[in-house]
Formats: sequence, C-alpha cells, structure tokens
Amino acid sequence: MGSRGCGKGCRDDSPVGGPAFPPGGRCQCAGAVSARCSASRSPRGGSSGRSMGDALDELWWDSPAVAGSSPDPSEDEAVEKASDNRTARHKDSDSKPAMTKKRKQPAECFLSQPEEKQETSVKAKKRKKKKISDILEKSAPKPGVPADLQNLLSQHFGENRSVIEMEELKLSDSCFLPANDLTHSFSSYLKEICPKWAKLRKKHTEKKSVVMLVICSSALRSLELIKSMTAFKGDCRVLKLFAKHIKIKEQLNMLEKGVFHIGVGTPGRVKALVEQDGLCLDSTKYMILDWNWRDQKLRRMMDIPEIKKETIDLLEMSIIKLCREGSVKLGLF
Repeated sequence: MGSRGCGKGCRDDSPVGGPAFPPGGRCQCAGAVSARCSASRSPRGGSSGRSMGDALDELWWDSPAVAGSSPDPSEDEAVEKASDNRTARHKDSDSKPAMTKKRKQPAECFLSQPEEKQETSVKAKKRKKKKISDILEKSAPKPGVPADLQNLLSQHFGENRSVIEMEELKLSDSCFLPANDLTHSFSSYLKEICPKWAKLRKKHTEKKSVVMLVICSSALRSLELIKSMTAFKGDCRVLKLFAKHIKIKEQLNMLEKGVFHIGVGTPGRVKALVEQDGLCLDSTKYMILDWNWRDQKLRRMMDIPEIKKETIDLLEMSIIKLCREGSVKLGLF
C-alpha cells in the first residue's frame, strides 16, 4: 500500500491502482467537495505526467467538481424568491380587476336615478291637476240662458227619472225673466226685470214670506249683493238667509214677527227654512239665481257640487211647480 494525497498535506493509504478517495468523499485538508482529488501526482511517487483521472480511467471533465455543474444554494433561493414574486404579481393582477369590477357595478345607483325621474314626473302631474282654474280663465264668460238651466236639470235627473217625470220638470221660456248680458249691475238688473217694484212692496203685508228671493253660493256673496242693491231696494226690508253666524231659530223668529220684502241667502238654509215651515213661497214673485258670478277659484254657483245639489233640490221642492203655474219668475243674473 502506498500513501497518496491531494497535495495539501492530506494522505490516503488506499492501494495503488484503486481510487484515491471514495466516490463523493472529502479531502482531509480543506473539506472541499470533490469526486476525485485534484492533485495530478503523488508528492512522493514522482510518477510521470499522468493525471489522477488518467490513472482511474475517467475523463477529468466528467467530474462534477471540475465541470462546475453543482448548483449554488444561494442561487436556488434567489430563483425561488423571483418565482414567488412573479406568482404574487400574477395574483395581484388577477385580484385587481375583480376589485374594479365590484366597484364598477353600482347597481343601486343606476336603479335610483329612474326612480327620481318618476317622482319628479308625478309631482309635475299633481301640480297640473291643482291648476283647474286655468281652464276657466281661458273660457270666455257667457251670460246664462234658460237652456243652461234646462240642461242642468236633465243631466241631474235623466238617469233616475222616467220620461213623464222629466216632462214635469221642463220649464217654458215664459217662466224666465230676461237674462243678464253681463253689462248690468245688480241694482240695474233688478230695475229692468221688476219695473213696478214700488207697488209690489207696498202690497206685501204677509209674514213668513218674501216678494223676491235671491240665491247665491256663500254668505260673503250674499252680503255683497245686499250692499249692491241699495239703489233698488229703497226702504224695503232685507232678510239674511244664510247659516254663517246666524242660527236658524233666530231666522224663524224674525220671519214670524216681521214682514220682509227681499230674502238673500244660500240654497241650503233656504231649503231648511222651507222644510220647517218657517218660510212660505206662495207670496214669492221673483227668484233670482246668481248664475254668472265666479269666486276666487273662478267657480260659478253651479260649478260647486254642494251648492248645485241644494239648488236643484230647492227647485224641485216647490219652485218648479210655482213657475209652471205662473206665480214665480226665474231670473239668471
């Protein structure tokens, strides 16, 4: 057995002809990893110029230490880190569009916009419905004629009355006074339709009755008409026949005790007085309807449903019968 070494002081007593170091072994001098010792000659043998690889019948470039193919652990770690960074970037890039998609889908916002438009359109419609007076403003004022009252009665009773009953409600033109042509004041109109008023009021001495009955839509309108007839009434007595601030018992007592020539009021209170026998219409000669006047909402007397119904009920109660008999004349102011 001969001693061999790597040339740096380490020795191996393996037989000559065998491998200097076991495959994958380490040299005892510096601990460097090699499959064969890199020394080409033994320090003592002084052999000719054969290398260690030639002695072992192996090519020196097949040695992994000489080829340098063994990977560096630090390089592997760097490669792993780079691959981890790439995968992280891919994950981030994949996650970002998902986040943006969620942000770009404001379903609630898009649904709320048409709802607001619908609300505004509804509000606009409501405002238009409130402006009913615009239609009446555009319509030119027309004086009332007897045909208007006839049409009103036929529309009100047409569905519930027979043909014979409807004929009993019809009034001839002789039952009406000349209509107001919208040029008269209330006093001038009364003077035109009743030129012999002075004689009529002197002859009238009956209680619970009036010679002229004026029907209007409200208490305020009644007061206006009473003030506007001062030039016509003279010294005759006028009775207020409306419900505002006046009890029906007070009106019944006044009709029983005194003599009144003109009564001005609303159809509801006049109807109540007639039903309670507080007012008798047998001595009445004229009945005037405040037909053409309009209130602040530009409504006429017959445009108000309550006033319309009460007026028709009063006409049906006794006025139409008296008109057909010729004792009462109807006037449309």
